Amino acid sequence: MHTAQEEFLLKAEETARVAGHIWPAYAASEAALESGWGRSLLATKANNLFGQKQTHPAFHGTGTLTLPTKEFLHGAWVSINAEWMSFPDWPSCFKARMEVLRRLSKEYPGYARALAAPDGVTFIREVSNVWSTGPQRALQVLKIYDQHRRLFENQATHAA
Repeated sequence: MHTAQEEFLLKAEETARVAGHIWPAYAASEAALESGWGRSLLATKANNLFGQKQTHPAFHGTGTLTLPTKEFLHGAWVSINAEWMSFPDWPSCFKARMEVLRRLSKEYPGYARALAAPDGVTFIREVSNVWSTGPQRALQVLKIYDQHRRLFENQATHAA
């Protein structure tokens, strides 16, 4: 019997793997942090597990949802309204996440380094430098992963 958090991670990891996201267990840990374990308004209304903001023109295959957020800017948290991508389902969210990283990898070298990362820890550190304004994001994601490492390892063993 799994907890609600474990069920979220298992579903997110499987969805990430099927959608072709690199480092699926780490991506699931990111999704847990960014979406409040799938309970955020953005996750429940828009299947947006990563806090992916809408691009202009709109990212192909997505809708737009405007919601408030907090950004860490100039050393302080500030509230702003932002336009977010809205997805029909989780696989679309994970696929779009990879497309965003690839598309922006020339503009943001941290994304290029993340995509070329030799391990999940490096991926998280590199992507977190650009993805979020939160100064502790990488540490928070890695803590979630570490706390649930056995769950991911057991899942990989059963999938093999």
